[in-house]
Amino acid sequence: QIDLSPMPFIVVIIDEMADLMMVAGKDIEGAVQRLAQMARAAGIHVVMATQRPSVDVITGTIKANFPTRISFQVTSKIDSRTILGEQGAEQLLGQGDMLYMAGGGRIIRLHAPFVSDAEVEGIVAHLKSQGAPEYVEAVTEETEEEIGEESFGASSGGSGDELYDQAVAVVLRDEKVSTSYVQRRLQVGYNKAASLIERMEKEGLISPANATGKREILVPGDSARA
Repeated sequence: QIDLSPMPFIVVIIDEMADLMMVAGKDIEGAVQRLAQMARAAGIHVVMATQRPSVDVITGTIKANFPTRISFQVTSKIDSRTILGEQGAEQLLGQGDMLYMAGGGRIIRLHAPFVSDAEVEGIVAHLKSQGAPEYVEAVTEETEEEIGEESFGASSGGSGDELYDQAVAVVLRDEKVSTSYVQRRLQVGYNKAASLIERMEKEGLISPANATGKREILVPGDSARA
């Protein structure tokens, strides 16, 4: 028999998108795009928020997948256009005054409930007093696969230089550098791929990530092989 019991609602909240885009812009943009595209069909509600609504944070790809938008008071017409596609949010009064656009349609001015910082602190203090927190430790624990990858270097010579050399060769040959790309090509965990990228940055092979999360290869392939 088919189980027709109601399924739980899943709400995904991405708070301060600007910080994520600054750290790993390209990877985050692709992940958010896939999530937003699949969420509608799967019944997942995705809420994305940022206090810096610039075009390098809210890219065209991301905007296309978030037709319903809310803008509170912003500092300029440019920020208003970035969020809503037209100006107006810069004239709002603050403290809950907002513009709401549903599905890319007509913009409506609304007033949302305003909660002050003092009220938030009071509510949090009350919740904390009700009992000790119950953390899901499995979220931060390393998987057996990642532990095995971390011990790869020790079992094959001490520092994992062989795997690092493979990662460098892939980056220089393909002229592509990102944590997710190294992860896919070498079939390693995200943590291991991130540590390889960090080592390349420390050794001057690649540049630090820019505002959009992109890196440049600083050493030509021929000189690196030499």
